[in-house]
Amino acid sequence: MKVFLLTFLIFGLAIIGLAIGWLLNNRSLKGSCGGLSGIPGIEKSDCSCSNPCEKRQRQLAQQQASRKQA
Repeated sequence: MKVFLLTFLIFGLAIIGLAIGWLLNNRSLKGSCGGLSGIPGIEKSDCSCSNPCEKRQRQLAQQQASRKQA
């Protein structure tokens, strides 16, 4: 039981430390436009962003260029 409590305490302190670091960093969480389409082998190119980021725009341009060549 002591091992369980010690492990729980260590993980709890780690999570609290990470949370404090994130709060002090003053950055907001950012999502990715494209999500699963960035993973090789998954052919889903739907983008829910109204204004895709530069990286996603480059990916879309490369996909269109490869379709034109085929």
